[in-house]
Amino acid sequence: MPNIDLILGADHGRISTVRTEPTQRRSTQRLDALLDAAAELVDEVGFERLTTQMVAERAGASIGTVYRYFPDRVAVLHGLRERSIDRYRARVAERLAEARLTTWWEFIEVSIDALDELYRDEPGFRVVHAADRELSDDDEEPEFASRMVRVLAAEFGGIADTAELRFRFGVAMEIVDALVHRAHTRDPQGDPRYLDEAKAVVRHYLAEHLDAVADSSAA
Repeated sequence: MPNIDLILGADHGRISTVRTEPTQRRSTQRLDALLDAAAELVDEVGFERLTTQMVAERAGASIGTVYRYFPDRVAVLHGLRERSIDRYRARVAERLAEARLTTWWEFIEVSIDALDELYRDEPGFRVVHAADRELSDDDEEPEFASRMVRVLAAEFGGIADTAELRFRFGVAMEIVDALVHRAHTRDPQGDPRYLDEAKAVVRHYLAEHLDAVADSSAA
């Protein structure tokens, strides 16, 4: 089984946008309720029109409760974004734990399928993920790409965790993000033509490097 802890591991340099970190189950449930409300709202009205008052009303909470966790609407959106990233990582880890991987491509395909699933299943994910570059000023995607490379190197002999491979994975993830988003913009269930193309393009892009490594290792 792949080392999924590398996928799920916390980012020590990542700064949480939640004003009060919940330490009790009740507080955690309250925070989840606020983010669930925000997720529903961004699907309905878009992230540009979201307000803290709307979140409070949808969650059945006071505005003071919202401000206890989020100082403003931007913080709500950042909190929703952080949760969507965590849930994507959890979905990838779950699928990796279930799979019996024999090739590097099967490993990557798992991560693409997990993204496609969240676009369909996770409220707010499509809108927040599409708005990611407006909401983020960090380097989240390359950081996750490096985690993926570390797992790949650990699972398949001959594949080294190098700066070049991390760069290639970062580019591949950008391609996947764009094409999966386009697929779900055209069809809420995901236009299969774009999903298939995402896999074909990324596989061709990475194969030039990874197939050569695999052939060399086999020899």
